[in-house]
Amino acid sequence: MSDLVVADFTLPATGGVDFNLAAMRGKHLVIYFYPKDNTPGCTTESQQFRDLYADFVQANGEVVGVSRDSIKSHENFKTKFSLPFALLSDSEEKLCAQFGVIKQKMMYGKQVRGIERSTFVVDSNGLLIKEWRGLKADGHAQVVLDFVRNLTA
Repeated sequence: MSDLVVADFTLPATGGVDFNLAAMRGKHLVIYFYPKDNTPGCTTESQQFRDLYADFVQANGEVVGVSRDSIKSHENFKTKFSLPFALLSDSEEKLCAQFGVIKQKMMYGKQVRGIERSTFVVDSNGLLIKEWRGLKADGHAQVVLDFVRNLTA
């Protein structure tokens, strides 16, 4: 899926605004998909992106988190953990489908359909240039930052 043009999209985002991909042209956009607000792995991942956010911005990057949770849930999650970036609500799974992140997973011994933790980097021209799928939350934000820094080096 690398070096493909990512189709423009608009999704509701925290802060009462809509997020539009086209508005991100000129920046390296990190889109991280996570299963659910306020769960241990998703909290860890979001906090690590938060802690490195200034470094992403310095490297001409922007970060957004995406899950199927509601904007209300996202607003609470964002406030609780002081997340400086937008969280996008993909309740209709349109962006999830575009990136192919909905999978059958085992949770507590049952098959469930949900988001596979995945991160994508869309370059300043709107091309998908890197993807990580089925990843572990802890430490992942640093790996992504190192990749984005190399784009601007």
